[in-house]
Parts: sequence; C-alpha cells; structure tokens
Amino acid sequence: MNNRLDWNDLNYVRAIAEGGSLSGAARLLRVSHATVFRRLGEIESQLGVRLFERSRTGYAPTAAGEEAAAAAARIAEEVFGIERRLAGRDLRPSGTVRVTTTDTLFFGLLSPVFEAFRVDYPDIALEVALSNDRFDLSRREADIAIRPAADPPDHLTGRRIGRIAQAAYVSRARYPADAAPDTVPWIGPDARMGYPALDRWMIGRGFAAHCAYRLDSMLGIAAAVRDGAGAGILPCYLADRDPAYRRLLPPVPELEIDLWILIHSDLRGIARMKAFTDHVANAVKAASPRLAGDPG
Repeated sequence: MNNRLDWNDLNYVRAIAEGGSLSGAARLLRVSHATVFRRLGEIESQLGVRLFERSRTGYAPTAAGEEAAAAAARIAEEVFGIERRLAGRDLRPSGTVRVTTTDTLFFGLLSPVFEAFRVDYPDIALEVALSNDRFDLSRREADIAIRPAADPPDHLTGRRIGRIAQAAYVSRARYPADAAPDTVPWIGPDARMGYPALDRWMIGRGFAAHCAYRLDSMLGIAAAVRDGAGAGILPCYLADRDPAYRRLLPPVPELEIDLWILIHSDLRGIARMKAFTDHVANAVKAASPRLAGDPG
C-alpha cells in the first residue's frame, strides 16, 4: 500500500478541518463539493486510516486527522510565505491583484474607482471578492482588503484612507420632510450582521423598540429603506446622492468608522500592489467629503 502524502493531499485535509464540512472545504479550495469528496476518499484509502468522522453537522477530524491537519497548517504557512516572498520580486505593474471589500463599499464608492484603475493599468488583472467576511491575507485568499475597521490586525500593513459617516434615512417618496424619528418604524441589523455599535445606538435612542424588520447586510437595509419600510442607518456615501433617500437624522458620531486599505507586509513592494493601493487611496481621499457626510 502506498501511504505517501503530497502537499495537495495535506491541503485537502487542512481545508476540510478548517471548513468543518466538504462544502466549506470546497469554498476554501475553490473546487467542487464532489472533488473534495472524491479526494478525501482517495487519501483515506491510500493511508488505510479514517481521517474524519462524518455526521449531520459536518466532518470532525479523528486523532489521525488532527495530526495531519496540524502538519498541513505548518506546511501551508511555509508555502504561502514562499509565494508572498517570490511575488515580491515582481517589479513591473502587471499580473493579478485580488482584492476583497464589502458589497456596500463596492456598490456605493469603489466600482468606478476600480474601473478607472483598469483603464490606467490594462496589464493588471483585477479580481474582486465581495464579502462581509474577513479574508485571510496571510494565506493569499486575497492580496488586499479595503474595509471599515476600528482596529486592523497587527500582522497586516495598512493605512487609513478615510472616515465613514453614517446617518438615518427614510424613503423620500414614503415619508414627508417633517417626519419625526420616533413616529416611523425602524429597520435594524440582524444578529448575523454583527453590528453591536448600531444595536447599542438604537437601544439607547429608543428606536429598537420600534424595530420589527432586521436584515443581515447593509445593502439589504438600504433596499428596505428605499422601498418605504421605515428608517435605517446607512453610510452617507451610499445614500446622500440617491434621490430615493431623505435624511431623517444627521450623521451619528458614535457610528463613524475608519476606512482602511490592508495588505500583507510581504506584498508591499510589488509594483502592481503599490499601483493599486496608491490609486485607491488617492481616489478615496478625493471623495472624503462624501464619506464624511457632506452632501454638497
């Protein structure tokens, strides 16, 4: 029996352990569910040992699986580190930049910025992952992250490129200009959205008691407000220039947050990364009045 493992085998074991399921591993590896299922069967058959216990809730590693996953994690750190260091030797503004940001930022601010970058740098391919989840830059799930953050991770190099103001809005078509905040229904964040600062503010102002509609994304809240479901907190850059919205309350100081562009330190010297981060930083700086809630 051939019981030798290569890096690809260990990478599948690592992904299943981290993802907790075959579908989770498939997302991490960007392959199909069927591929992960087939490869796991081949690896376990090759080794003659079961690496995971299957249940309705997912895949839990056995003792052998835990040992293999731990070894894979150590090797992955070395592999991804080598990739980053070798990528750092690229001195030309060409290649691929993979960036992650939120759907709200992309829709309300960054889409034209990215398109202008593509025009200026036609030799750089741009891949954009829109997600409210944190991507692991150390594992090259993305090269650059553009996100609102109060305290970015220490292992990433970043710069603050703006400060985002947020205010309360209602539908211009549904609510009159003299509508009072305590007389309209409110739309709030669902627990899965993970927005405790907004929850605290709504409770403190008494608006949570009038909230019977919650969503797990800012774009979802924006759509509900636009369609007249009630009042909701939205980024000023998203709502101020859209005639469908009317401000109900001015920007809320407690909900202001810094906007960061983050990159792994090993990638800072790459020409295409620097070109992209500089382009975005300059464009966002030019849009700072919009971010700060100046509707002008």
